[in-house]
Amino acid sequence: MKKKLTTVAFSGTDEQKKELDELIAQHKDEKGALMPVLQGAQAIYGYLPIEVQKDIALQMGVSLSEVYGVASFYSQFILNPKGDYAVSVCLGTACYVKGSGQIMEKLESLLGIKGGEITKDRKFSLDATRCIGACGLAPVLTVNEEVYGRLTPDMLEGILKKYN
Repeated sequence: MKKKLTTVAFSGTDEQKKELDELIAQHKDEKGALMPVLQGAQAIYGYLPIEVQKDIALQMGVSLSEVYGVASFYSQFILNPKGDYAVSVCLGTACYVKGSGQIMEKLESLLGIKGGEITKDRKFSLDATRCIGACGLAPVLTVNEEVYGRLTPDMLEGILKKYN
């Protein structure tokens, strides 16, 4: 499953850029340094925007496709910014059989975004996830670390209102 790049404008600070530059300088000449640089960049920015990936590629002397290839391959890397409230819908087998597809569709409608995107106000992000280990509560979603189970589409507006 390919990760999608966000359409929300990137807004890094000068301090973050300085920290990234220092990180790259520290690892630039090390063999296999791309992974720790990407991990560090994600710690700095909270995700890996394409602007940061381009900067890493340029400063490390590797292609953007190599940087993006690593960032999009490993699930530890996040290419889209997360909202203040990160909503994740489990699409694992148990949840899907019990209707999580409809839960995802309703959330996309309510939030006005698709999976992998963030609302313009950066309040909510929406992602699909695989099994979170709460199959007995299927279908399940999480908002940050809070788990909601035995969901129906009609329950979603009430859940989202808690975070407005």
